[in-house]
Amino acid sequence: MHSMHFPRQAVYGENSLKQVGDIAHLEGSRALLISDPVMNELGNVSLCHRLLEEAGVDVVTYLGVESEPTDTYVDEALFICREHACDLIVSIGGGSSIDTAKAVAVVMTNGGSVSDYINGKTIAENEALPLIAIPTTGGTGSEATDATVITNEKNGIKMMIKQPAFMPKIAIVDPLLTLSTPKNTTAAVGIDSLTHALEAYISKCAHPFTDQLARSSFQLIMENLKDAYNDGDDRTARSHTMFASMQAGMAFSNASVCLVHGMSRPIGALFHVPHGISNAMLLPVVLEYSKDACQERLHDLACHVYPELKDVPESEGANRLVDHILALCEHLNIPNLGDWGIEKEEFERVLPKMADDALMSGSPANNPKTPTKDEIIDLYQQAYHYQYSSKTT
Repeated sequence: MHSMHFPRQAVYGENSLKQVGDIAHLEGSRALLISDPVMNELGNVSLCHRLLEEAGVDVVTYLGVESEPTDTYVDEALFICREHACDLIVSIGGGSSIDTAKAVAVVMTNGGSVSDYINGKTIAENEALPLIAIPTTGGTGSEATDATVITNEKNGIKMMIKQPAFMPKIAIVDPLLTLSTPKNTTAAVGIDSLTHALEAYISKCAHPFTDQLARSSFQLIMENLKDAYNDGDDRTARSHTMFASMQAGMAFSNASVCLVHGMSRPIGALFHVPHGISNAMLLPVVLEYSKDACQERLHDLACHVYPELKDVPESEGANRLVDHILALCEHLNIPNLGDWGIEKEEFERVLPKMADDALMSGSPANNPKTPTKDEIIDLYQQAYHYQYSSKTT
């Protein structure tokens, strides 16, 4: 048996942001608007603020999300939310702002601190504050998931928290908001979405409903991410990748991610590598490690995106799909861990901790091939030096 969890309402399409005021007015009267300095500089915060106030919703803001989300950001935003008795949260920005907002919405009505909710230690029994999530990068899919990833700054662990209460009530997905996304961010969040779709498809927890979402998302990303990267003003490519991101979020939220994400979170926590980039750095070596255990699934996915591969042997189809993925990563100029600037001696010193943290997250257990701690350490070492070889596909 399987169950599916989605936002209560998803509003999608160009200029859908304009509906935020009317939607928010039905949910509360005083909103905490959570975002970041970049969104503020671009004018998205002031636009959202104006649309809310025009609809009769009072607004206070928290713009402190300057990196991937931490428990400090959550505590700071919680203080403002409580001080102003907010009954609604609106978040506009990337996955960091939305993940922060999810944590605030849940802790506001259930108490404690966000770290209490890791690994199900505390289950949120009360409904969270209504959260309207408005993504601007077209990559994380956080607007459509019941998970949040918050770094505990004291112990350097990215806390993966997944409970129904963390699902945003409403998602507003406006592709026009992604037109300002820089090339490097487009690459990072695009590969993040690709990894969401791919891991949802090969996960041990995949099922027919998530397969449909994952296949559609994966195909849209493979067909449009390069165009969105090459020309950030390509509205068609931006629209397709934004829609794919939401689909991928729905897919992995209901089927789980796997080894790439499990290994990625410790890199972000300890070396502050953006989540999408660390996913991309790990994807080649994890695919090579896993592909023999999910050859049939990879071949099925290859045939969906590239119908000409239907008549080739399973192993060849799987390998060809991997080649296409690697060629895309190479085109997007994805570096390895060493080229990113991570100091080798420090990296090797924390390898055992990263492997332990990866296993503790639970995601590697959903991988088609379940790794040992030593195998994860070896994969980290491979990813540090990995070099793309040019692929012709």
